[in-house]
Amino acid sequence: MNDIRVLIIDDSSYNRRAIAGFFEGHPGITVVGRASDGQEGLQMALTQNPSVITLDLEMPRLDGFAFLRLLMGSRPTPVIVISSHGNQENVFRAMELGALDFVAKPSLYITPEIRNIRAEVVQKVLAAGGYNAQALKRLSGAAPVTGMHVVPRLGNDDREERNLVAQKLIAIGASTGGPASLTNILSALPSDINAGILVSQHMPAMFTATFAKRLDKFCALRVVELQGSDIVQKGTVYVAPGDADLVVSKSGDGIRVSRSSPLEDARYTPSVDRMLSTAACVGEDLLAVVLTGMGDDGTAGCAQVYAAGGSVLVESAETAVVNGMPEAVRQSGIPVKQKPLHLMATALVSFAGRG
Repeated sequence: MNDIRVLIIDDSSYNRRAIAGFFEGHPGITVVGRASDGQEGLQMALTQNPSVITLDLEMPRLDGFAFLRLLMGSRPTPVIVISSHGNQENVFRAMELGALDFVAKPSLYITPEIRNIRAEVVQKVLAAGGYNAQALKRLSGAAPVTGMHVVPRLGNDDREERNLVAQKLIAIGASTGGPASLTNILSALPSDINAGILVSQHMPAMFTATFAKRLDKFCALRVVELQGSDIVQKGTVYVAPGDADLVVSKSGDGIRVSRSSPLEDARYTPSVDRMLSTAACVGEDLLAVVLTGMGDDGTAGCAQVYAAGGSVLVESAETAVVNGMPEAVRQSGIPVKQKPLHLMATALVSFAGRG
């Protein structure tokens, strides 16, 4: 990998210095510019040729949202948003405009606590440095898929009249680049898809509830953050809390999904591997899906899914913004199907059927 060239955009001079300090002495990362607002940042983005940008959202002259629109329209570049916990809706709005990932500031105010996010910022910049430029360009310019007819969401009365206990299960894992990809896929699914859907997206705990609510607005499906335990229902998406894993079991009532504390040796939370390995109990009625992300979370779980008779689908390299997780599954040697992002929803419906 070539050296990662980082541009820092933040209206606080203290934050700019602190974030630049995160990369001091780090081999392979060079800070090529520091901008105090979006207008200055856009000029630097076009002249300094950064490979990754860190971005504050609330700035004078040109804020982070306007910056993203202009940047993604002219020179799509991986953007890591660094924003406070209190601006969760703004973070997801930014990701819908093309931002690749985010890091939550520890405080609304300018304090030395920003140093506490150093490791996370460096990790995400390194992940973004291995991005797929063409995939980012397609994703940043793509509205949710509209090629499939979406059945309006069922009302409460309709849900009560139907047997909604799911016999089939779709379990999706994603990391860097996942929120935009998941929005793209889930917004294209019909409400009468004949399966329940689990989602494990690597994301801080304080953001997953907002993520689920935002998905719920865009989808014909019902989307919830799992709070405890539930019998999986057709047409419902269960999002893993950021501080817990989804685990699956079978009972006489159907497929049960439960929230579980992370294992002591867990590398990722929520764990895609743990979700898939426990979901393998569903057998041939399970489809495991691995989307964009750095690392190999999901590879071991996919092997167990295949061994139990389930199917495995990974995002094609052509559309995976960060191809680490899908490629790790491909390299594992188990038979997998591959689909680009814009055909994922059709593949999920083909597996599950409707009704």
